[in-house]
Amino acid sequence: MEQSGCGCLYGIGVGPGDPELMTVKAIRVIRRCGVIFAPGKGETESVAYGIALKAVPELGEKPRRFVDIPMVHDRAAVEKAYDEAADQVEVFLRQGEDVGFLNLGDVTLYATYLHIHRRLLARGCRAELINGIPSFCAAAAAFHTGLAEGHEQLHILSKPGQAAEGILLPGTKVVMKSGRGMKDVAEAVKKSGQQVFLAENVGMDGERLACGPEAMTGQEGYYTLLIVKDKKEDED
Repeated sequence: MEQSGCGCLYGIGVGPGDPELMTVKAIRVIRRCGVIFAPGKGETESVAYGIALKAVPELGEKPRRFVDIPMVHDRAAVEKAYDEAADQVEVFLRQGEDVGFLNLGDVTLYATYLHIHRRLLARGCRAELINGIPSFCAAAAAFHTGLAEGHEQLHILSKPGQAAEGILLPGTKVVMKSGRGMKDVAEAVKKSGQQVFLAENVGMDGERLACGPEAMTGQEGYYTLLIVKDKKEDED
């Protein structure tokens, strides 16, 4: 049951990187929140905070906190970090503050924020989701290509093993968060003979857009995604 007198937590998607791709609603909610949380060790390390700051310069004058969620396979350590982050947010909510929690891309897609959102809802706090533009939508636009047309299927894949198998599914495949396993993904894509569009740091400094399997080195960074599409008959 929601408790009266508490503030509201807003999970805010800030988009893929270009501050101009932040929604009007995201900007409005950031401005109204009394406290802002963002993932990362601090202002200079938080990608989501850096994006939002360019769109909302007054963000730099608000009280802000940074949450460092470890990128490790130790599930207990990760869950502990989520619990501690929820504890920090809850303090401000119980004081009647509206809190904004920034999230790169969209808050419903592989989002760190969702784990904190669920915890605060379970504790009786109010919380809302403010959608943002996903990175693969921005990438598709940059390549002047559609993600799904007509009755095409669209698949979102993560992790190397999942991607290597899913790459053979019909339609368009978006491969995200492959990280260190990108070499295996690259080999699977090349063997499949499909079209591939590679976007690294889309909308950010160091953006790299490339087409064709030869563009894949297997050494791409964390913020790299692939759009893999079946070849049309007239493209052979």
